[in-house]
Amino acid sequence: MEFDNLSNRVIGFAIEVHRFLGPGLLESTYEQCLAHELSRNGTAFQVQYPQPVQYKDIQLDCGYRIDILVDNQLIVELKSVEAIKGIHEAQLLTY
Repeated sequence: MEFDNLSNRVIGFAIEVHRFLGPGLLESTYEQCLAHELSRNGTAFQVQYPQPVQYKDIQLDCGYRIDILVDNQLIVELKSVEAIKGIHEAQLLTY
């Protein structure tokens, strides 16, 4: 899998957060720390960005939220679990 420059930078920030904090914390903690790294490095982002569902000719707010939307082009979905399971895969496919 190839990653562009933006993806590589965000992955690097996420690794930095994980190296500093280690495993086992709440997703919200990792989210705020990654947001801090993005901000510190001058990267545009939005936290808990609403993701409506397109149904026929309308958009409906079904409660979906993107953890972090980076530079209006990269969706970051954080997980604080030991393994990705079916429900996580369904969430990722929805976005």
